[in-house]
Amino acid sequence: MTANSLEKTSLSSGATPSARSMADTGLLILRLALGATMLQAGLIKAADFGTTVGFMESGGWSLPTFAALMVTTAETLGGLGLLLGFMTPLAACAVIGAMVDAWAVNVSTDVVWAMPFNVPFLVAFGAATLLFTGSGRWSVDHRVFGRSTVPRPIAVGLLVAGVAVAILTWMVLYGVNPIHFSAPQG
Repeated sequence: MTANSLEKTSLSSGATPSARSMADTGLLILRLALGATMLQAGLIKAADFGTTVGFMESGGWSLPTFAALMVTTAETLGGLGLLLGFMTPLAACAVIGAMVDAWAVNVSTDVVWAMPFNVPFLVAFGAATLLFTGSGRWSVDHRVFGRSTVPRPIAVGLLVAGVAVAILTWMVLYGVNPIHFSAPQG
């Protein structure tokens, strides 16, 4: 990847410097919003970790301390990475994984499509967007590593990995398939 890798994406290909600047501004705003949201969520869990573990335990998660550690770490480090635009693809992958599980928690007591659009849903899609657009010029990735995007196969792989890890985590630590098309019984 070159220092001008953002210029080679469909987002800014052939765009004027003003249009590229507008795109970079939009990416910065998106990163700051998602990063701050996730960092706050992670730090709240870290500050009262016992309550986080208790929530996981009362929700029926096996290994609640491990589950709480996973979500706290993903939200905190993923949020910090997005906020700074540092290792953005990995940060976005962590956020996607955490938010797919958070989304599943929110919809798991009903038909999966009953109320699918909530904050974790939107944050996961925002993080997925950053996987494909990159972090923009105003990021640590661009300043330090000379790149703000990753090749499409890596972005797709990280998206699949984030969702797959979330589903696997849910099935192993919660014990049920999070995707159901009828309301759970009981």
